[in-house]
Amino acid sequence: MADSSLVSGLLSAWHTFRIPIIVSLAVVVFLVRSLNLSRRSKSPLSNSLPPSPRLGNATSTEKPDVTLLDSESIQTSDKPKQKAAASGPKRVIGNKQLRGGKHSRQADQLTGPSFIKPIIFFASLTVSTEKRARWLAEELRKAAHRKSQPGDKEQGLLPPDIYDLSEIDFDDHFVSAPKSPPNSPNTRYVYCILIPTYNIDTIIDTFLSHLDEIHHDFRIDTAPLSSLAGYSVFGFGDREGWPTEEEGFCSQAKDLDRWMAKLTGKKRAYPLGMGDAQTDADNALKEWTSGLAEVLFDIVETGGLGEGIPGSGDAYESDEESLAEDDESITKASSNAKGAQTVIDLEDINLGGSGKKRKGGPLPVDFTTMGKTPASQSNLKEMVPSSSPTYAALTKQGYTIVGSHSGVKICRWTKSALRGRGSCYKYSFYGIKSHLCMETTPSLSCSNKCVFCWRHGTNPVGTTWRWKVDPPELIFKGVKEGHYKKIKMLKGIPGVRAERFAEAMRIRHCALSLVGEPIFYPHINDFLGMLHDEQISSFLVCNAQHPDQLATLHRVTQLYVSIDASNRDSLRRIDRPLHRDFWERFQRCLDILREKRHIQRTVFRLTLVKGFNVEDEVSGYADLVEKGLPCFVEVKGVTYCGTSSSAGAGLTMQNVPFYEEVVAFVVALKDELQRRGLKYGIGAEHAHSCCILLASQRFYVNEKWHTRIDYDRFFELLQKEKSEGISFCPEDYMKETEEWALWGNGGFDPNDTRVRRKGKNKDPVVVEQ
Repeated sequence: MADSSLVSGLLSAWHTFRIPIIVSLAVVVFLVRSLNLSRRSKSPLSNSLPPSPRLGNATSTEKPDVTLLDSESIQTSDKPKQKAAASGPKRVIGNKQLRGGKHSRQADQLTGPSFIKPIIFFASLTVSTEKRARWLAEELRKAAHRKSQPGDKEQGLLPPDIYDLSEIDFDDHFVSAPKSPPNSPNTRYVYCILIPTYNIDTIIDTFLSHLDEIHHDFRIDTAPLSSLAGYSVFGFGDREGWPTEEEGFCSQAKDLDRWMAKLTGKKRAYPLGMGDAQTDADNALKEWTSGLAEVLFDIVETGGLGEGIPGSGDAYESDEESLAEDDESITKASSNAKGAQTVIDLEDINLGGSGKKRKGGPLPVDFTTMGKTPASQSNLKEMVPSSSPTYAALTKQGYTIVGSHSGVKICRWTKSALRGRGSCYKYSFYGIKSHLCMETTPSLSCSNKCVFCWRHGTNPVGTTWRWKVDPPELIFKGVKEGHYKKIKMLKGIPGVRAERFAEAMRIRHCALSLVGEPIFYPHINDFLGMLHDEQISSFLVCNAQHPDQLATLHRVTQLYVSIDASNRDSLRRIDRPLHRDFWERFQRCLDILREKRHIQRTVFRLTLVKGFNVEDEVSGYADLVEKGLPCFVEVKGVTYCGTSSSAGAGLTMQNVPFYEEVVAFVVALKDELQRRGLKYGIGAEHAHSCCILLASQRFYVNEKWHTRIDYDRFFELLQKEKSEGISFCPEDYMKETEEWALWGNGGFDPNDTRVRRKGKNKDPVVVEQ
């Protein structure tokens, strides 16, 4: 009874006083929450965020100071503040999450970067783009200095870095965005990219293909560069070749802009800029630079790109539909710039059902093969069309273009030999008379853009054969006709000897080293067979970037491989290869040459460029020789041709070594090889070409060097190998080196007359050797 009365009393009290109790509890909860919010507003975390219109401070008109600081001079806040910020509660603002997830611009502005560092990338074949890229870097540096405030170390614009796309590994910069340095955790980056547009294969094509691979690689995030603060692209074009954008003006820059939009989540910091290299490129670049600088300072102050519409930097709009539209536009732009390819819609294929029918009957489908169907010859473009600027540039330099991808040219030593003024080093080393030699190539395309190349950077480049293929018969006939025609044009030159002119009308040797990569030609073995059938020796030079073709190469009279550097970094700087795995390809080629050394004569060709690959690289070269064990090692000082492309690559007359420096290098290399137990010695020299020959002791017989070639014996052995299957080795057709060509004797044929010119306008002074 007592319990029942107690319960009824409590219920009666609750019904009587419940309203005052509920109100009192609500007041207590409100007071406690207000106190917590007051404490939170005074915590260091709120002061660590930059002011933003979207986060408050709407009435404040102050703008934070912007300071140009070097990345090493950035000082982080003191430890007590960092500890307080780390231990405080997370701040959540906003009620609805915007599209874009963790990559949204809302998140960018909330985290507000304190420092922005521009990174400038450029691609340049003729130096002009590189000069403008360096000008851009300087302008951004000056603009930051004008707005800097001394002593402000909380935020600012950092000095830009600049990179040549031909000298970097794309994976290092475009698979993921750079991370903030440890001493500046709030630093973020803006990519500024300057590229020209060409109608030939260049490093830009390789770069765009790489971005394509990144975007479609299922192992990589859809927007791997989304942590960038932004990007912007400027393109250079030529309206004489492409009057409109639809026809291809700045098409590669437009493609790059779209790929970067995909990889960054559409963080376009500033619109795509375009300029005509012939007229308004500089003015357009200045205007674009001015706008870009303003955007960089806005990012520093606000921490983000701000609001926008699709394609103007709004990451929220990068959905599947817009990406599909970009894919379609990139495809259209590429086809306009480099020739559209025929594409058949699946609905147009008649496989027995209803629907649209393709003209000409059903499309034949081969289910027995896998992989891509090779394009027909009729759909492939020519490597060097007769209407292209490349064709005009090469013919102006003296090349005769044969077919669509081959060429022939008269060497200056051919003219010299015809006048009795000496042959090139190949005569001293191997017995090749220059006026009997034809210099040609079945492929004008190359996979390198070497800094010392004297072809003026006009020949096309590429990593795979994607062009129309001319038959070897057409090439062989065309290069011979072109060579003889050029020889006949020399008959009127003063000093040409009649007997040598008559000899020159019978080609005895072929140097496949004119320009490009001869081994790149799909039918190179058939072409070599035609040379040998007419008793023409073959000297083939390759750049060690095509190991598969090198492995299947048939016998040649002598096989050269260009060894332009002793390590990966030097090779990248000097050869500027297009292949991403250039060093691995290089190593595989050395292994192949090691296997071939007992089948045919192999030669390492070293071109010394002072300041690039001479200093402290003897040991590295010795490693390569030890790996490949070539029959011979040619060491030659670089020949400076004085072109703008060479100067743009950093090559001047200061990079040309003196003959004494080449001698010192060769002696040091010989000593290092002998120290390792490798039997090499100095077999011959040609001081006039600044060239020296290291030879294996295999060719030192009866205390005499035998570096020359017995060409009649070579063709005799080659015929026996074809008919009877009897193999032979390089020692079977070697020949004794002439006395005047040996080390220490200069290497100039005493039967010729050496002419030295002292001054441009002075008469030649004839000196008997």
